[in-house]
Order: sequence, then structure tokens, then C-alpha cells
Amino acid sequence: MSTPTPPLRYVYAVCRPFDGVLPEGAAGITGEPPRLLHHGDLVAVVDAVPAEDFDEGPLRARLEDLDWLAATARGHDAVLAALTAVTSPLPLRLATVCRDDSGVRRLLDEGHDRFTRALERLDGRVEWGVKVYAEPASAPRPTPSEAPSGKVGGRDYLRRRLRERNGREEGRRRAEETSRVLHDRLSAYAEATAVHPPQDPRLTGDTGGVNVLNAAYLVARERAEGFVALVGRVSEEEGVRVELTGPWAPYSFAGIAEEEAA
Repeated sequence: MSTPTPPLRYVYAVCRPFDGVLPEGAAGITGEPPRLLHHGDLVAVVDAVPAEDFDEGPLRARLEDLDWLAATARGHDAVLAALTAVTSPLPLRLATVCRDDSGVRRLLDEGHDRFTRALERLDGRVEWGVKVYAEPASAPRPTPSEAPSGKVGGRDYLRRRLRERNGREEGRRRAEETSRVLHDRLSAYAEATAVHPPQDPRLTGDTGGVNVLNAAYLVARERAEGFVALVGRVSEEEGVRVELTGPWAPYSFAGIAEEEAA
């Protein structure tokens, strides 16, 4: 009878020691609350995970399973959200795995200076996400030549299609200009920004307009109220839809903070 392989250590984040505990009910990818592994002046947030899923070979195959990957990402995000309520964590990449507690301590030792400087960069700051969409243009009203019978000749059809296209292009231009102005103003509140590629509606299933801005902002907690209010004012403009999400752990800036630390 073979001996079961001991569980591995999944590392969600690194943070400084903090007062208090994670919110009750906070659960990670295993459905259980994560554990805080203290090592010197750093803390790793860890979970015990089965080797049959997270050892190098099985993990490579698991990452091809989109349902498994989505469930793992949700658990990962849930832990980071709980941490963000009590401290300023440095998120680690999805599926950062060590062999055991000693391996986690080696991870902290080898990256100590990089981690501590990144945590200084992110201390007291959270990430907000802002997306701006050009709303779909309403159908143009029929011209007099189209209206009486409801029948559309070839020339009238082309005119209508041209008006539709021009309306879409004009709406997109207005939304892009609004997004540029908004991004400049939000950047004045933020300490760092990250502009991501626009989201493809075929992947998200969102048919509510064309995404013209998909950005993240690193904002000091004490400035969050002004940041949110500014987004709210712009969201009232006609022809655009603004989506605000957060506050999140600073996923988009963990790499930037580490690069600056290096």
C-alpha cells in the first residue's frame, strides 16, 4: 500500500504582520480558511492543497481545465478580498505552490527585500477598476421616403445603413473622448495606473456597448471617496456607460511594485 503524498502549500499572498483576524467565513480554494505562516517580519497566507491537483505535472494539466481554473481563481480572489479588509497584501500569482512550510519560508527569505519594498509601495492602497463603454446607438428614424409604406428601396436602405454607421462612429468618438478626460482626472487621484486591453464582448457576453477604456488605478484608501465621486459624475453623461469595481487587492500593481523594488 503506497503512502499518501503529503499536501502541498498554496501561497495566496505576502503581507506584514497585522492586528486582527480575517473576516469570519473567509475561505480559499479548498473551502477552508487559509493559515497565516509568520516568518520574521513577513507573513505568508497559505492553504494545504492536495498534491494530486497541485504538484507540477497534475497542475499543468489542471490549468487547461477552464472550469477548474475559474473555481480556483474565485477561491484565490476570495482570500485576497478578505485580506484587503484588514491589511495591504501583496498578491502572488495564481497557483504559487511550495512543497511544505519550509519551502514557504525559503520563498520569503529569497524574496525578502523585494517583498518588503513592494509592500511599502502598496501600503494603505487599493485597486479600483474602471471600464467605459460606448452605448449602442438607437436605430435612426426613418426618412419620409421610407415611412409611408414601410418598404425600403435599395438607395434608401444604403442611406439608412450609412446613418447607422455614422451614428455608431460618432457615439464611439464621444465615448473615447470622455474616457480620455476621465482617465486623466482619475490618474490625478491615483498613484499608479494600468491600462488593459479592451474587453472582447464575445468573451464576456456583454452586449451593452463597445469597451473603450479598461483601466485599473492604485488609490490611497483616504482618497477613495473623491475617486468614486468623480467616476459617478462622469457616469451620468449621455451615450456612455461607466462601470466601477473595487476596492480590490492591487493585482494590477503587484508586478509594478516588485519591479520598482528590484
